[in-house]
Amino acid sequence: MKASVVVPTFNQAKYLAACLDSLWFQDHTDLEIIVVNDGSTDDTQAVLADYQRRLESDSVSFASFYEPDTDVLKRVHHPRYPSAGRALTVITHPENRGLAAALNTGFAACAGEACTYVPSDDWCMPHMISTLARALEATPADFAFADMLIVDDAFRVVRRFDLPEYSFRRSFADWYLCGDAKLYRRALHERHGFYDEALLAHDHDLFLRFAMGGARFTHVSQALFAKRDHAGGREVHIHAPQNWQRLINESKALVLKARAHLDETEGRA
Repeated sequence: MKASVVVPTFNQAKYLAACLDSLWFQDHTDLEIIVVNDGSTDDTQAVLADYQRRLESDSVSFASFYEPDTDVLKRVHHPRYPSAGRALTVITHPENRGLAAALNTGFAACAGEACTYVPSDDWCMPHMISTLARALEATPADFAFADMLIVDDAFRVVRRFDLPEYSFRRSFADWYLCGDAKLYRRALHERHGFYDEALLAHDHDLFLRFAMGGARFTHVSQALFAKRDHAGGREVHIHAPQNWQRLINESKALVLKARAHLDETEGRA
């Protein structure tokens, strides 16, 4: 199963290369990575250019054999970044258009049977994509999601966040409890559209549309994702005070929409 990962980024130069490394070194064998630089004004463009150069040129080595007759410790040299089953595409928005627009640009370019997105300041465990892909292949599910670690800027673990087993009520009607560590069939976009660029809670809205449209979800009870909590230090974008309250209000409305849908479907049962 070919998997596509969209990495939207805006002024996250400090974290971007580490995020890309966590994807490049996935053990999944067929992966395309699509970075959407959403009009960054920091060093993001330079970080991406350096990363692309290193993909072609960096090499590393390890001690492999000691030859006592010559007292030589032989080393094996190999490329730092394996190329088999990997592709990196960079798309740039000349001006910042917002996260939902960056996601729509990225997903429109995806070719994989399965897809996901990873914020450029987060980090994926090396087996995240393969584990979620197996969940899609081994079950009738269209959407697989997993647990995560919440980490600080120094990558210290703040807490583990275990999500509940999937039910429409628990995952959408109680509160929005799925969606950070995820992989889903790209065909869901063909059936239900893309991210609503007018919303901050755009992933909540889209995944609720998936669920209300009949998509099947499955939970993988492993922590496969490290999500950064920039507590107190980076109140920007959706985490800025005025946007955070707007995001919460949008999610409240979506939860009420899910409850109304649940009442309607249970009433017909």
